[in-house]
Amino acid sequence: MSYLDKNLVPGETIVYQTRLHWIVMLSHILVATLLFDLPALGLLFYAMTHQNFPPQTLQLMQGGGIAMLLVSGLVIGVGAIRRNSTEMGVTNRRVVVKTGLASRKTIEMLLNKIESIEVNESGMGRMLGYGSITLIGTGGTSEVFHQIGNPLLFRNHVQRQIEKL
Repeated sequence: MSYLDKNLVPGETIVYQTRLHWIVMLSHILVATLLFDLPALGLLFYAMTHQNFPPQTLQLMQGGGIAMLLVSGLVIGVGAIRRNSTEMGVTNRRVVVKTGLASRKTIEMLLNKIESIEVNESGMGRMLGYGSITLIGTGGTSEVFHQIGNPLLFRNHVQRQIEKL
């Protein structure tokens, strides 16, 4: 059960829910592949094709290759946890954003307190479907959320709910 589902007030319903775009994992995937996977596979291949080394050396090479593959999985896992521990949603009363797993940060803005909503998409963001949203509340408070999947759809749902109020 998600944070948003657990923290609904009576009479409140979720209208739209999203999370970070997969692009947030791109750096994790690149680091894992370039720094760990490729050297690990090269080391394992070298150990398998050069059996004339002493057994201890071969075991050390194989162990090092396997350890590098495990570290690669850990790096990708950290990216997946970061992506999946961020929830963003629009209800019929508020906008809720929760980030973090062990330590948590939540931002909840009532729909009737939102003055404007700004969407920023780079060229790559427009092609891949991600961008940033800035919610500006009464009193000039602004909250920025980066790398949201489908930011225009998020904005549209917020605007529809504001109109219903």
